[in-house]
Amino acid sequence: MKDVYLFSGFLGSGKTSMLTDVIRQLKEAGLKPAVIMNELGKLPFDSQAVQSDVPLKEMLEGCICCTGAEKTEAQIQSLLLDSEFDVLIIETTGAAHPVEALDAVYSPLFADKLNIKGIVTVADSKLWLDRATLTPQVRSLFMEQIRHAHLLLANKTDLLTESEQAQVVYELQGFNPNAFILQTTNGRVPIKLLEGMQSTSRVAKEDIVSAKLGESFNLGSRLVEFTTSFTESDFEDWVRSLPDTVYRMKGYVPIEGVRNPMLFQYAYGMVQWLPEYIKMEPRLVLIGENIRNVKVIGVD
Repeated sequence: MKDVYLFSGFLGSGKTSMLTDVIRQLKEAGLKPAVIMNELGKLPFDSQAVQSDVPLKEMLEGCICCTGAEKTEAQIQSLLLDSEFDVLIIETTGAAHPVEALDAVYSPLFADKLNIKGIVTVADSKLWLDRATLTPQVRSLFMEQIRHAHLLLANKTDLLTESEQAQVVYELQGFNPNAFILQTTNGRVPIKLLEGMQSTSRVAKEDIVSAKLGESFNLGSRLVEFTTSFTESDFEDWVRSLPDTVYRMKGYVPIEGVRNPMLFQYAYGMVQWLPEYIKMEPRLVLIGENIRNVKVIGVD
């Protein structure tokens, strides 16, 4: 299995600086990194920081999440088939919501081939102190990126006084008590800290266990395999019974009277069914909070 890290953080927070330094450390440790980088513009400015010997997939003018999820799946599939690597780093655009970015990575096509180590969020410490100046929408995204981090870098601490540094750490701990918080300059994080992260998706027979640095963590995923088929109405009745903490589901569901398992997708209460012309493995990935406690139809 390939270890995967998802680098998150607001625009200008220092993600690319962290990325280049982590790549350096991985190479020095004898590991081969690969990178998927998402950028909002037409030109791959940030990706120029990645050396030519590192397998790189770029997504320009689009989001790694939402409608871009299928493109991201294709990029990951391509890397798995065509490139030799030990560690995959996915750097999201600063405008990406971490839950939606995770959605793009948790594909039932390769859920058993990737070992998602966690979300590393780089937070601009000065921007955190000045967050009241942001528009409500931007501030909400900034806070969500921090709230869902497994490892949180309080970056640019060199721009703050000691009392401001202490304030940032205190407030971040209160906002996300589950994350390990590291004060950094230029996004420098020791590779041993990354390697010490427990998987947010370690594949077991029944599910993917959610964990963070040795502790349980709310945001995670679960992979389930179906051995029985359902009617669409029974399956949708189960979906309607789910708690609001289930954010995403996608996979292939066996439906009575239908030859191949159907492609099923769920997001924020919306359900989509699509016919599948190839016989895919009947399995489903769920993403949400405390996902292991959710009872799955035909499984639990």
